[in-house]
Amino acid sequence: MEVLWDILELLRLCLFCRNMYFWPRMRKDVDREVARCVKCRQAKSKVNPHGLYMPLPVPSEPWVDISMDFILGLPRTRTSHDSIFVVVDRFSKMAHFIACHKTDNAPLIADLFFREIVRLHGIPRTIVSDRDVKFLSYFWKTLWFKLGTKLLFSTSSHPQTDGQTEVGKMTVSTMLRALIKRNVKSWVDCLPHMVFAFSRSLQFTTLVSPVDLVYGFNPLTPMDLMPLPLNERTNLDGKRKAEFVRSLHDRARLNIEKRNEQLTRQLNKGRRKVTLEPGDWVWIHMRKERFPAQRRSKLSPRGDGPFQVLEKVNDNAYRLELPSEYGVHATFNVADLSLFDVGDDQELRTTPLQAEGNDKNRARSISRDDQGVGDPNAPLVTLGPLTRARAK
Repeated sequence: MEVLWDILELLRLCLFCRNMYFWPRMRKDVDREVARCVKCRQAKSKVNPHGLYMPLPVPSEPWVDISMDFILGLPRTRTSHDSIFVVVDRFSKMAHFIACHKTDNAPLIADLFFREIVRLHGIPRTIVSDRDVKFLSYFWKTLWFKLGTKLLFSTSSHPQTDGQTEVGKMTVSTMLRALIKRNVKSWVDCLPHMVFAFSRSLQFTTLVSPVDLVYGFNPLTPMDLMPLPLNERTNLDGKRKAEFVRSLHDRARLNIEKRNEQLTRQLNKGRRKVTLEPGDWVWIHMRKERFPAQRRSKLSPRGDGPFQVLEKVNDNAYRLELPSEYGVHATFNVADLSLFDVGDDQELRTTPLQAEGNDKNRARSISRDDQGVGDPNAPLVTLGPLTRARAK
């Protein structure tokens, strides 16, 4: 039977073989059998264009919904700093870049956050972050649970969930390369100037500078201190100032929603919505950064499965029944999942090469002697599709 399925695979790949073999709806039968082939799934696994763009909810005011991440691998400074703690406000896009150490644990990061962020902007309602060991620690979760802050974690190996912080990290790296001259270990001295420049710049999404959106005015720069002719100076009273800030927030929120709609239309081109249900069997694509042990070699399989869907987190994330030996989080983005057809005998048909139906997808039968009982004449025991759970 293995020879038969090899022939079917060649029929799909080689056009000239169709002159030698033919039956009605041959292409559909071949595609269905190849889709059930375990070897093909292992060798040809890839990221699928599954899942539509799902922007995070737009905040209503500054510094109530924030995101955070780390920039690692920087040269060690005189004060032994080798990382940057990046905190970004999801509404105003204001960012703080805080020098830290790669070995800092959750209590130290919390202390940095309270000294640099909470003292200026207060306690946030939600925090978006990746699944760093610091953010998954018991101390970190308990701290924010006591304070009433909700922690939102991105899917493993899917930085698009926290794309805003990723853009902030990319901007910081670009600014450091432009500012650092000879002494690369002096990057920590540039952080205050970078925070000011980043906060004073006009943002593409909100069309307002972050500091203007938070405080209602732009701070003075060296250009503002130059003796330039001014026709008039505006002096607003408190009520007009409050109305101005409120209208500024409304315009920024509308600009963010408009930008999200544009990104949704642009990023959803070529993608399709795939919905899975608990109990479905899926095949996973093993990303190299997430499965380094399984992807050591270029000849290693790129996919594994099938695994059963246990829970639907949202339209783009699902939790699977993943064995513990993988050592990764069991929640996967739908782009790394593809539905696995375990077969249905009622849909299969008899071909001239198969006298009594499709032998490959027919329920497997083994004797008690094969199971180690020792009676070769014992009745046969029927098994279903050989899935990961049955293999255990």
